[in-house]
Amino acid sequence: MGRLQDKVALVSGSGRGIGLAIATKLASEGARVVVNDLDAEPAEAAVAAIRAAGGQAVACIGSVTADGFAERFVRTAVDSYGGLDIIVNNAGYTWDNVIQKMDDAQWDAILDVHLKAPFRILRAASGFIREAARREAEAGHEVFRKVVNISSTSGVFGNAGQVNYAAAKSGINGLTRAMAKEWGRYKVNVNSVAFGLIKTRLTEASAAGDARIDIEGRQIKVGVNPQILESAEKTIPIGRAGTPEEAAGAVYLFCCPESNYVSGQVLVCAGGKP
Repeated sequence: MGRLQDKVALVSGSGRGIGLAIATKLASEGARVVVNDLDAEPAEAAVAAIRAAGGQAVACIGSVTADGFAERFVRTAVDSYGGLDIIVNNAGYTWDNVIQKMDDAQWDAILDVHLKAPFRILRAASGFIREAARREAEAGHEVFRKVVNISSTSGVFGNAGQVNYAAAKSGINGLTRAMAKEWGRYKVNVNSVAFGLIKTRLTEASAAGDARIDIEGRQIKVGVNPQILESAEKTIPIGRAGTPEEAAGAVYLFCCPESNYVSGQVLVCAGGKP
């Protein structure tokens, strides 16, 4: 029996990278996971891997920014597994530029995926959560649910060239603190994890500078110059970037029963770097 046995978890952006590691970790502890990715192939591969390891998972494919997605995401959990206990708002990407070169579309895209989408998912879940909490209170049962919003050290300390991302991730911390106050009465712990440098496809070394990902038809440049990456790692007290599995461990801390009296907090997961 895992620490999350029979809990039902939504994990957005969980077909790859940190999201996949989070979904895998929660499933390994007994949670039934709704995997989401923009693309069908990684989402279905994640579900297959979780099932092959003895876990339970289903896929909800699509963009978290699409109209109606949030309601479909929540409905998938309730229809598939009869409940909803954990929400991890993880989906996102970076689209960097200095402010004088950033247009409205670039600003809006990052605010939409990192802040508006989590807001919509939590709003869509609110009806189920309020009703479930009412029933449990009437029965004399104290049942805790968990929301973990993924932030960044850019949202805590700022980062040059990321005004859109820093603003969105700072906003998710504000959303976290507000929701901890709103949903405390429903026994929902709402926290966020601010990641520092974690090795994913978005932060891999890219000497040529031409690595890109496709986001709904947009070709977004990703990757980090190897020299800059090496220099950044030297500033981390632990001496290296984190792994997706280590990032997932920080999220798990806020999902397990031991965190039932922790809410409204921002945990920096950055290897000791402030």
